[in-house]
Amino acid sequence: MKVFLVRHATAGKRSKWQGDDRLRPLDERGRRQAEKLVEQLRDARFERILSSPYVRCVQTVEPLAKARGLPVETDDSLEEGRGAEAGLALFRRTGSDLVACVHGDLIEEVLGEKRRKGSTTLLEIAPERGLVVLDYAEPAA
Repeated sequence: MKVFLVRHATAGKRSKWQGDDRLRPLDERGRRQAEKLVEQLRDARFERILSSPYVRCVQTVEPLAKARGLPVETDDSLEEGRGAEAGLALFRRTGSDLVACVHGDLIEEVLGEKRRKGSTTLLEIAPERGLVVLDYAEPAA
């Protein structure tokens, strides 16, 4: 099973956002990154698009979902602070190749290192080999 693990695109500074952080939207740069994700994953094969329910995550994959004619499936196990095991368990339950838009904490816990906002890491989850990083793409402009 392959997972295109997308860190949500840029959404401005948390410290400057007034209100519930779950509602913080993408900024202008983040909207461009979301649009370019469609081109970046043009040749990728996947059946589902999962996302944290946070607005910035959903907005990151909405253009891709529209282009592919797929729904964005939100799941609380991908919320910020839920931990890598919750996300990995969800991926394993789907049993299909997918795109998942998540937060930096999940990515750092899974990979053991930080990734830039808007970046994509291709993972393979295989019973015999565990978790393998296959590829990494820097965020589009």
